[in-house]
Amino acid sequence: MLSILQKGQADTAMIYADNAATTKMSKAAIEAMLPFFDTLYGNPGSPHEAGRRAQEALWHAREQIAAVLHCSAKQIYFTSGGSEADNQALCSAAAIGERSGKRHIISTAIEHPAVLKPLEQLKKRGFDITLLPVHADGIVRPAELIAAIRPDTALVSVMYANNEIGTIQPVQEIGALCRERGILFHSDAVQAAGQLPVNIPRDGIDLLALSAHKFHGPKGIGVLYADVNAPLKSLILGGEQERGRRAGTENVAAIAGMAAALAEANASLDRSHKHLSILRERMLTGLLAIPGTRINGSLTKRLPGNINISFEGIEAELLLLLLSEHGICASSGSACASGSMEPSHVLLALGLSPTEARGALRLTLSGETTEDEADQIVCAVSECVSRLRNA
Repeated sequence: MLSILQKGQADTAMIYADNAATTKMSKAAIEAMLPFFDTLYGNPGSPHEAGRRAQEALWHAREQIAAVLHCSAKQIYFTSGGSEADNQALCSAAAIGERSGKRHIISTAIEHPAVLKPLEQLKKRGFDITLLPVHADGIVRPAELIAAIRPDTALVSVMYANNEIGTIQPVQEIGALCRERGILFHSDAVQAAGQLPVNIPRDGIDLLALSAHKFHGPKGIGVLYADVNAPLKSLILGGEQERGRRAGTENVAAIAGMAAALAEANASLDRSHKHLSILRERMLTGLLAIPGTRINGSLTKRLPGNINISFEGIEAELLLLLLSEHGICASSGSACASGSMEPSHVLLALGLSPTEARGALRLTLSGETTEDEADQIVCAVSECVSRLRNA
């Protein structure tokens, strides 16, 4: 019987189109990590030479990440990923608001569960939560945000780009509105980092979350950016790591890999954006030619490698099984909701019926996706949809 590793090596025909779930690690990330497994393995909290070198590596990574985000390295905190970063941001902002008697938080109906679940918990603690609707294009309207703001609004949390439909929110405009009114602004930028030019001062963001494995870095490591006006509340207690804001020995190897991956992705933003946009339009031409097909979300204000599409009368789970037989890895939505029988809350927010939402296919590309692979995906989807309709 083949081992998992051998089987992976044997599956050379696989076409990977699920990059919103996770990405292949880049060579730059792997190379940056290797020294910290065998030669630079010291604990960054130790006072000796090995610890000092590890601490220097952490600071270098902070500087690399801060350069991409256009902020100070002192405002970068390392977490286990985007979910922890989002949780800590929301809890910290809630605590700040609570101290000044502000217990109202505004977010959107299409946020990731890493935002929506903490908001549910805050609601149980007495916070008033307003979830803004989105229109059929999946975009929040700033005018509706303005209408929802109250004197006791402590925080606005709007994701930079959606993980299912790829829609890009008007974060710069939202950030300006929040700054004018003295309201903290948090953005889940997990899908945006490495694909869009995130600029924290320009966007007016006070709290921002990143996850390395979405931009070709390792899994299990992320970033929380926090402005000086948004002091963090620790979720994990037990040590003084991360300047007392996140206990636990830092994963130096993963942090080094994350910084290298983000720097590389940022350096190739223009080239990658052009390549992915061309592939996406090429694929959409073929996919939308299939009868009974609709695109979910904005055609223009979306991540370049994201396609979310529904086929009338088709259940996505069956379609995914057939695509898998063709060696194509795709998804029906967020990997965090995998296994759930409930239709996507994002697609329902767009106005799709539960039946329509269950028929959605998400294809997310990377810079390594080729034109030939894109064409193979379109042919396979067309064939599988036809097969299911004729069954």
